[in-house]
Amino acid sequence: MWLFAVAGLSLGFSAGISPGPLFAMVIAQTLRFGLGEGLKTAISPLLTDIPIIFLSVALLAGMSGYQNLLGLVSLAGGLFLLHMAYASFSPGRIETPPTATALGSLFKGALVNALSPHPYLFWIMVGGPIILSARTQGWDSVLCFVAGFYLALIGSKIGLALLVNRSRRFLQGKAYLVLMKIMGTVLLLFAFLLLKEAATLLLR
Repeated sequence: MWLFAVAGLSLGFSAGISPGPLFAMVIAQTLRFGLGEGLKTAISPLLTDIPIIFLSVALLAGMSGYQNLLGLVSLAGGLFLLHMAYASFSPGRIETPPTATALGSLFKGALVNALSPHPYLFWIMVGGPIILSARTQGWDSVLCFVAGFYLALIGSKIGLALLVNRSRRFLQGKAYLVLMKIMGTVLLLFAFLLLKEAATLLLR
């Protein structure tokens, strides 16, 4: 059970600090309209991700009898995590959306998250398979993984808003780059595990 909690925390934190549309919007709202608007944007995934999780798990459960398909999903998930790891080792310049507005930060953040491919790719290729694996251990393992993921995801974005509000140079500092490299290493580990599972399913 605790292994799933650690997996959720690690993947959630990696997703939370990786540059992307929602990451940029948290920064933009914080810089332009203050900490409150940045925090509203940070918690917006809670409004959009539950349907994505249910749909992803239902889709994967329907494929449970098709090992080759599940192997391909695991392969795609491993490659997706490799891409995330590469981005963590070489983060580019962080751009903030020029049209960010203060009103409706929670709704706008939810909309950006819903229209981004990242949550769909993650839950279909990475999170969904982990949930199905956790289900074999019991619902408490599923809860630990999902709760750990969102605790780390939302917590890291809240932390991002706090840091940007306090020091606008944080994202260009050495501490952020070191943190990204550490989480890139963690992502490489999870990518290896998924690729190993894909090989087992495809070659069985």
